[in-house]
Amino acid sequence: MVLPLYDDNPFKLPVKPIVTWLLILANVLVFLVELGGSDTEADAIANAFGVTPAALIGGAAPPILTLVTYMFIHADVGHIFGNMIFLWVFGDDVEEALGRGRFLLFYVLCGIIGGIAFVASNPSFSGPLIGASGAISGVVVAYAMWRPCAKVTVLVSVIPLRVSAFWVVGLFALTQLWNLESAGKSDVAYWCHFGGMLAGAVLFPLLKPPGIRLFECVLEPHYRLPVSAALVDREQNR
Repeated sequence: MVLPLYDDNPFKLPVKPIVTWLLILANVLVFLVELGGSDTEADAIANAFGVTPAALIGGAAPPILTLVTYMFIHADVGHIFGNMIFLWVFGDDVEEALGRGRFLLFYVLCGIIGGIAFVASNPSFSGPLIGASGAISGVVVAYAMWRPCAKVTVLVSVIPLRVSAFWVVGLFALTQLWNLESAGKSDVAYWCHFGGMLAGAVLFPLLKPPGIRLFECVLEPHYRLPVSAALVDREQNR
């Protein structure tokens, strides 16, 4: 298992990632509400506000609204912890790139499209789709499109490693694609992840401000003249 721990300290960013923090807080608060009730009540919340074909036809929440509410419901501690650590590590940078309003719109749209992809892949699914994975998959892809060379500290089993973001995100994406075939046999909504990633890849270039360049570090020349050689070269070409 590869688990991201941190990249840059979010408290040192020039623009504080308020939306990312509020999204994490909202997810945690909803999960605490789930924990505060019985298993039956928690199941009722998931069935009412999760995404299923039945929920899109009718249910406790308005049908379309379940494509948003499902993002804030989680099955257990491991489920919410895994999602929130990804949002914590990658969300602040994407929020910094897009700005708060655009980031919130981006996050919600990725989650909605992830939910639609899941329903389209398995319309007869009998249980509810819950969790923020679709939205966060879009955030992870956006991070890789903006800062592929950024160093991210990850935990591989019990070993911390410092690697470039494109390795972390690339492994994440390949894992989701590899498991699409077995999605119907797993509790993990891989089609929702895939839909979220696809949404992120399309929406981030559309929503980003003009000053944000994609894959900037990859496009930069890898070879640069030493300062002294550069000065000599400039003098000779005058």
